[in-house]
Amino acid sequence: MIELILLSLVLLLVQLVLPNILAVRAGNVAPDYLLGARDQAPETSQGAQRAKRACANLLETLPAFLALAVLSIVLEADVVLLAQAWLVLRVVYLLAYLAGVAYLRSLIWVGALACLIGMALPLF
Repeated sequence: MIELILLSLVLLLVQLVLPNILAVRAGNVAPDYLLGARDQAPETSQGAQRAKRACANLLETLPAFLALAVLSIVLEADVVLLAQAWLVLRVVYLLAYLAGVAYLRSLIWVGALACLIGMALPLF
């Protein structure tokens, strides 16, 4: 379970950096901007905007995942399969969000939410 917690934090790091990488790659942002004060937000590509929204969505559910994962370790609940499924679904969610697949993305999100609920049930 500790490996899954670390992998979820790696996913967070990737999603925090990805909008900037996409903006630089699209030519909307110069690398110098990333090292500066960033007083003004530049116009960014649609891919960078989608990556930012996907990251914001991850930040909404990651605290719940981390809390459930730590509680499952403390209470010795076996939720590894659900935690793995959540992590895989979050990676697929990011890819679907970047591709702009709206309805499939929503189904993936519901699946990830179901995994969180499934992780919580054995803790009672």
